[in-house]
Amino acid sequence: MRRSRSRPGWLGRGDRRQRDLVSRSRRAVRWLQPGLVVKRWVITSGMGLLIALLGAAVWADLQPIYWTLAGIQWMLQRITMVLPGKFTGPLVLAVGLVLIWLGQSRSFGTIQKALAPDKDTLLVDALAAQGRLNRGPSIVAIGGGTGLSTLLSGLKRYSSNLTAIVTVADDGGSSGVLRRELGVQPPGDIRNCLAALAQEEPLLTRLFQYRFTAGTGLEGHSFGNLFLTALSAITGSLEAAITASSRVLAVQGQVVPATTADVRLWAELENGARIEGESAISRAPSPIVRLGCLPERPPALPRAIEAIANADLIVLGPGSLYTSLLPNLLVPELVEAIAASRAPRLYVCNLMTQPGETDGLDVEGHLRAIEAQLASLGVEERLFTAVLAHETLPSTELLEHYRRKGAKPVECNAAHLRRQGYAVMQAPLDGGRSSDALRHDPRSLATAVMRFYRNSRTRLALVMGQL
Repeated sequence: MRRSRSRPGWLGRGDRRQRDLVSRSRRAVRWLQPGLVVKRWVITSGMGLLIALLGAAVWADLQPIYWTLAGIQWMLQRITMVLPGKFTGPLVLAVGLVLIWLGQSRSFGTIQKALAPDKDTLLVDALAAQGRLNRGPSIVAIGGGTGLSTLLSGLKRYSSNLTAIVTVADDGGSSGVLRRELGVQPPGDIRNCLAALAQEEPLLTRLFQYRFTAGTGLEGHSFGNLFLTALSAITGSLEAAITASSRVLAVQGQVVPATTADVRLWAELENGARIEGESAISRAPSPIVRLGCLPERPPALPRAIEAIANADLIVLGPGSLYTSLLPNLLVPELVEAIAASRAPRLYVCNLMTQPGETDGLDVEGHLRAIEAQLASLGVEERLFTAVLAHETLPSTELLEHYRRKGAKPVECNAAHLRRQGYAVMQAPLDGGRSSDALRHDPRSLATAVMRFYRNSRTRLALVMGQL
């Protein structure tokens, strides 16, 4: 007996073809969804072609139209002589639709290969995601250090209208060496923000963040710091170097230094001493009473002022209070722009205190330090009346490790702060996952910030409705 051909294999291939056809059909329908900014331009191009043809026909005394209609009539007569009209119409319609589908699919496939040859993301998905990002709120994030870059890496999932205003007071590490030896503004915090907002290939971003571990003169320097320093020398300013680097890394948003001045921080301590330099302030032997800078009243960049004026949300932090956040508030023009803005303003507090800088400070202590800094500039009103803090941290071995090093959780007495007029929001900002460090999680932090923004918009809509 002859064995019959195995049916399951044939059925499997048939099922796969059917699923593939359904999947292609769904992808085709998705091109009709709003917000892709494709259909309007395809229709515009079609209308332009039609109008251009009509113009050419009018210019030629309408003869091409007569010739075209006569040609179509002659062709249809010949076709209907072979097949009846009830068969010819559907057949020609089907051929036309197939040609349209073939042309469009091949065109978009070619564009997909050109734009993202190594990515699995479909072009329609990429366009839809980019459309959502382009419609996202204009967010200004102010700070420095790893806290600001952490926030930016999470926020870029929600909007491409991001502006990072970064402190340029760093005088330690690679940035400090370049600042002392070459007289440039410290590029370290700016480099971290550029890398956080980069959309380019991960390998290029890793190269930008690469730190040399050996080599006389190179050890300790990151490639991105050297790159920005070299570009600053070529272009004539750090601002121009940032713009050029943003193009290289396809940065989603913009990174702006808080000032163009060569700022050096100083701090007065509770014991009466005065210390200078960001790295020295971060290891202050006594609580900090007042912070200042030389030169006094450094100027702000116009791009930073414009971004704050057009912001839908302004966020300060997270980051080191006296060395990453408050230095930005030493720029009077930035403070004035924030005070004039009608956008909701949110302060994001750190998870842990920092030994030598914020020992013993709770959330209220952090807010008092910000208000004291603003008062020194003559600003009496509270600029940040809303605060985002972490929920109570559970006791773990990692937390005990931090305690042994002198760091403690930043306590938040939400009820007390609300009685003082603050809007307090608490969330699990560390992501709730076990790790080797207590830090803000980019996704959890960005989710909480965007929830605050949506709630603020809802409250504003209710107030406007009541008016």
